[in-house]
Amino acid sequence: MSMKAWSLLGNSQKLDGGAMFGNAPKFMWQQWVKVDEQNRIDLACRALLVENINGKRVLFETGVGAFFEPKMRERFGIQESEHVLLAELNKLGLSDADIDVVVLSHLHFDHAGGLLAAWQEGTATRLLFPNAIFVASEIGWQRAQNPHPRDRASFIPELNTLLAECGRLELVNGDFSKCLGQAVRFHHSDGHTPGLLLAEIIGEHERVVFCADLIPGRAWVHLPITMGYDRFPELIIDEKKAFLADMLARDVTLFFTHDTQCATAHLNCDAKGKYSTTHEQAEWLAHAL
Repeated sequence: MSMKAWSLLGNSQKLDGGAMFGNAPKFMWQQWVKVDEQNRIDLACRALLVENINGKRVLFETGVGAFFEPKMRERFGIQESEHVLLAELNKLGLSDADIDVVVLSHLHFDHAGGLLAAWQEGTATRLLFPNAIFVASEIGWQRAQNPHPRDRASFIPELNTLLAECGRLELVNGDFSKCLGQAVRFHHSDGHTPGLLLAEIIGEHERVVFCADLIPGRAWVHLPITMGYDRFPELIIDEKKAFLADMLARDVTLFFTHDTQCATAHLNCDAKGKYSTTHEQAEWLAHAL
């Protein structure tokens, strides 16, 4: 039985455009995205659902979710109070209890916050996905336990505790995990945050890689473009250069989490070594891999 894939939207955000494009001037990045009167741009928090990876139903990331209380939700520009990803699963006749594995590129709140139930006043933080194995990088896990002051606010201490106590956390060091075997290969990156996992799903007809925050969307395929949130900008450029060359050579499809208009694309590279995207798709619905 072949794999099938769905792109699923989670809660959306509006964040400062300058922060999202690092030291790139506004006249450059506003060619790629729309900016509002507060200098914010729209960001998706898109997940990837794949059926039949070694017989398992696997969710790649959960987006930011709705765990923040209202004041913090406003501070981080989260647009919806309900848990959008759960509603998307419901449209497919699924709930969080039907997911066998959740793969986390890293534990920043805009990628892992969807593991938590929506905020309710007076209610304790609760971990969703009761039957899932949670796959994360061992290096990324250690970073989440002992963050640097520069990125401490990006992590969720309560989530770390719940994951540690649930007994279903698998930490990955190498290229493959125990629960997914040879069907998912992990690439590793440290430029955005130490221990970022980039999951490449090896389908029968197509390979797709979840680009996470190494390449949040189409604009970031340009090698010099980084985010202000990246811990090590020069390193991430070097990592992108090697990663994109590999993906282009093997014709691997890119999956974008933060691009509001584009879920997947293929790569082009011109004679000057400048990357661009082609064969862009806004969503996947039961896409055969």
